[in-house]
Amino acid sequence: MERKELFGRVKRVVVKIGTAALSNDQGGLDEAAVARLAGQVHALRKRGLQVILVSSGAVGAGMSALGIARRPTQLPEVQACAAVGQGLLTAAYDKCFRKWGSHAAQVLLTREDLNNRRRYLNASNTLQVLLRMGVVPVINENDTVSLDELTGISFSDNDRLAALVTSLLGADMLILLTVVDGLLENPDAPEAERRVVSLVEQVSDQVRGLATASRSRGGKGGMDSKLEAAHVATEAGAAMVIANARTPRVLERLFEAEKLGTLFLPARTRMTGVKRWLRHGSRPKGTVTVDAGARRALVEGGKSLLPSGVVKVGGEFERGDLVAVQDDQGAEFARGLVNYSADEMRKIQGLKTAAVRRLLPEAPCDEAIHRDHLALGS
Repeated sequence: MERKELFGRVKRVVVKIGTAALSNDQGGLDEAAVARLAGQVHALRKRGLQVILVSSGAVGAGMSALGIARRPTQLPEVQACAAVGQGLLTAAYDKCFRKWGSHAAQVLLTREDLNNRRRYLNASNTLQVLLRMGVVPVINENDTVSLDELTGISFSDNDRLAALVTSLLGADMLILLTVVDGLLENPDAPEAERRVVSLVEQVSDQVRGLATASRSRGGKGGMDSKLEAAHVATEAGAAMVIANARTPRVLERLFEAEKLGTLFLPARTRMTGVKRWLRHGSRPKGTVTVDAGARRALVEGGKSLLPSGVVKVGGEFERGDLVAVQDDQGAEFARGLVNYSADEMRKIQGLKTAAVRRLLPEAPCDEAIHRDHLALGS
């Protein structure tokens, strides 16, 4: 597909901007940068696009307001800065959009909001209504209550949050604006010799090898997190771009089909909303390991998982919980909602249907995981 045709098909776009692109030399919020971005978002909306912003910068805005020169290292202090800065950040956007007769709406999310199916749908419904009302949602992780990545509750960075929002809303494109020009072919080369990868058809191991662990000042995400975001977004059926926020009119020029940044092509088949949530919206409570025959039946035959194909059960979970499905080498290849608790699964693993019914007369169904509640993917 030609670049012009791909961008021409986009109706809904998520734009994420990183901390470094919104920070001044003192590490505080650069309101001029906010105004430039808002102007570009307004230009896209005039084209008929729905735009959702995922914006970093709350901690920096709070630091500036509180007169703190260096980013705190203790989590409660970071959260306190975010509490002060979140309102200031949204107010800065709202001030810009009011010039064009619109508003910005602050939307704060935590990992748990997407883990829980009901809260996931509530978040989706709220965002859909805001878009219909002509409001620009400004989304950020709720840093005031989120814990660090060691707890497994935080998103770890806004790149992944933006990808999950893209999946949540079924957006056509995710644009990550940062302070680099894109994914580099030769990231270790001198700056003058670095070359940007223009197009990525699939986030392969070779592509992942180009990532660097470096992180911009004040930010939490590096190129590795951006490639993880690309994996999530493209698997959900969206295209993604990594581009430099400091390139003049970068958003408008992208939609004029200029070859800026790195474009990641979407997967050929878009997942349904339920399967997007199964793959990316929630965290598994445990694991189910299956034999080679069961794996073939799931991947190649589109079948449900029966207890007879299960060889090992890991973790503790209840009926209806999300579990990761692994092959006998421990590689995850699917996720699904399980019809049995972990204790029940351990009793019936490897058994034929008739034996399961004898052992558990009140078994809810024959399938350990029904194919309608199973999403394939690594």
